[in-house]
Amino acid sequence: MSLPPIRIASRASALALWQAHHVADLLRRVAPERAVEILHVSTAGDRNQVVALSSLGGFGVFTREVQKAVLEEQADLAVHSLKDLPTEPTPGLVLAAVPEREIVADAVVLPQGATPIGGLADLPPNARVGTGSLRRRAQLLHVRPDLELAEVRGNVDTRLRKLDSGEYAALVLAGAGLVRLGLSARISLRLGPPTMLAAVGQGALGLECRAADTGLQQILSLLNDRTAEARVKAERSLLFTLRAGCHAPVGVDTQIEGDALRLEAVVLSHDGVQRIHATGSAAAAEAVQLGQTVAQTLLAQGAQQLMSPS
Repeated sequence: MSLPPIRIASRASALALWQAHHVADLLRRVAPERAVEILHVSTAGDRNQVVALSSLGGFGVFTREVQKAVLEEQADLAVHSLKDLPTEPTPGLVLAAVPEREIVADAVVLPQGATPIGGLADLPPNARVGTGSLRRRAQLLHVRPDLELAEVRGNVDTRLRKLDSGEYAALVLAGAGLVRLGLSARISLRLGPPTMLAAVGQGALGLECRAADTGLQQILSLLNDRTAEARVKAERSLLFTLRAGCHAPVGVDTQIEGDALRLEAVVLSHDGVQRIHATGSAAAAEAVQLGQTVAQTLLAQGAQQLMSPS
């Protein structure tokens, strides 16, 4: 008797489908006896390409409908950009694996033919920069308060067309998405600490399945990268302890240094004027506790007040 296929639920954007097909290829390697199918799912974040993400409720705008397809057994597995997945557990589902992580840094993208820059200081005064992220906006304004930060929505190709047509002097996007779509050449500058700390889970994929599906969980465990898992556990634990959403002005950086996991985090006011910072380290096995500890340090410095819109 043939085994049933593994059905992957995915958003229908080019990047989401790249990620779904990537996971499908990984599954075919570790479970060649199982066929793999991909189910396209439309999410609230995909349907509304105009309103700012923070105005759509923030939590789960790119994940709720994908999770629902798995819970209702239309699909067996959800492939998420982990930075979009809320830290609050979804009853009936389990985050079963985190594959090897892509680059974490954000990227500055310039219009085609623009003169390369060596840093944010090289952008013209009052330059119009497109980003849909409160986290990026706050960190950009912290170092360049003169910048005009403008909302930009749509898939990567749409955003690049708007950039190249002259709507923006630059875009700031997740570097991982550009790399995965074969657009690495469009990256003009990688932004990393201390200027720009990434979103929680940025560059990582989260593979989520039904908690009762232990057979699939065993297969997915073969795709899990323990280093990536430890890093995102610390990051997501921090965000959960802060009670902050995926789109809050919170930035993180995690590194494995020898046997230790190091976590650095910042919280900023929405206008970028105020910025607080905390770091900590622990054994990788204590990733969750590390996230909690660093979050408590930030809360003691007033993180909750900074995250609330003025």
